[in-house]
Amino acid sequence: MARICLCLTANTLSEDLSIIDKYRKYIDMAELRVDCLEADERLHIRSFPDMAGLPLILSIRRDIDGGSYIGGEGSRITLFAKGLAFADADRRRNFAYVDLEEDLHVPSLEEAARTYGTRIIRSCYNNEGVDDNLAEKLKKLKRIGDELAKASMMPKSTNDVAKVYRHAKECGNLEKIIHCRGEFGLNTVILAERLGSQISYVYPEDREKNDGEFQINPRELNEHYRFRDVKKDTKIFAVSGYPLMNFDSVVFFNRVFDIEQIDAVYIPVPSDSVHSLMRLAEETGISGLSITSPFNEDILPYLNSLSSEVDIIGACNTVLSGQQGWQGFNTDAASFTDSFLEFYHHRDLRRQRVTIIGAGGIARAIASEVYRLKGKALILNRDNARARRLAELYKFAWAGLDSRGAELMDKYSDIIIQTSPAGSYPDINEDPLDFYEFSGMETVMDINYKPEKTLFLKRAEAAGCRILNGYDMLSRQARYQYKHFMGREFPPSLISRLGL
Repeated sequence: MARICLCLTANTLSEDLSIIDKYRKYIDMAELRVDCLEADERLHIRSFPDMAGLPLILSIRRDIDGGSYIGGEGSRITLFAKGLAFADADRRRNFAYVDLEEDLHVPSLEEAARTYGTRIIRSCYNNEGVDDNLAEKLKKLKRIGDELAKASMMPKSTNDVAKVYRHAKECGNLEKIIHCRGEFGLNTVILAERLGSQISYVYPEDREKNDGEFQINPRELNEHYRFRDVKKDTKIFAVSGYPLMNFDSVVFFNRVFDIEQIDAVYIPVPSDSVHSLMRLAEETGISGLSITSPFNEDILPYLNSLSSEVDIIGACNTVLSGQQGWQGFNTDAASFTDSFLEFYHHRDLRRQRVTIIGAGGIARAIASEVYRLKGKALILNRDNARARRLAELYKFAWAGLDSRGAELMDKYSDIIIQTSPAGSYPDINEDPLDFYEFSGMETVMDINYKPEKTLFLKRAEAAGCRILNGYDMLSRQARYQYKHFMGREFPPSLISRLGL
């Protein structure tokens, strides 16, 4: 079973100890990053294992490896020696591991570590991607049988991450640690057991992040990602898009799996292309995918079969692996209709004129439903060509987000539905309809839900409009996806338990 290691990067030992105490129930061990300590604090590192009361890794990371140590190599070796000196017969009072880089050769230091049971982690670093010969490199890192090989890297693409999984398989039963940093490496932290990695590194919630870093804290790894329950044969489901800003579906599905005791995990997989995503899905054995922007249309050529909804809408948000290959479904349409009509208190949209802002995958699903429900619509989008292509499918009106669009909206303002990411985190000051003055008679929906009220919704509410955000739609969407993933209806008894 992979273990959770908390990285300690505070300036003082007392701060590091406080961080351990905060997360103690979530972690198995910790790494003391001596390079982050103030100079005076480094003099007292030998006493820290006894203070911490759990297994510790002694690490002094050089700046060339992404650390903070900028002194000479002789001084660094002396620091390592201080940490290992005066070893206690009770091994719990010594450092359990020491992390030594592949190019560090100090036989006396290594012998001192082994004498009192401190295991050597032999590490290599790549801050610019993933080595093409990663498996071979990991195998060569071990100099003596009891050493633990570690590769720490910063994947720069989804292809890099797929490469990591492939090389991990090639390593066979080699005892190893694979540490992928950055947003693309996020899923490897959760799936350490699948990689055969003995340790997953986590960070405190309030730790200052370096450029390109994306971190999981110990509580999230345990409570949101079911880390302790993930085994080599656990079913994997994932949400993918780029960028991935909201992880509510991750929390939803993993809570459901936990309540129902299903051997499955749902993970976030930021991806830079559909091609790379599908390659990674094959490499990791992903069973099902929730597809988000901007891939709802791009995913179609990679699917072996399409549901009737996907065929009609031309967009897919749910992918399932089956005996006949990848199957595509769309739950956006049904979840929109269920959510909006309940809010609107109508059975259909007859005699209703609707403005739809956006022309992406969700806009396609909503336009299809507006047409099916007998409504008339205007499609507005920054890209006029995309607006026109979507509108022509249903003989709707179309325009850009400009003066012509504003003029046409006077005839299509019973309902206004905003489907673009504008106004959601992190761009909360954006309003895609800033040129439009609400009369207070419109019913307004924004499919975004973080923040709960976007600037667009706040303006509508202030004018007296009835407003709806996209959270209820997301919840219904996830329940429909559950049916595809699990092959059965979502249990009504779970709705109250999940607070839906």
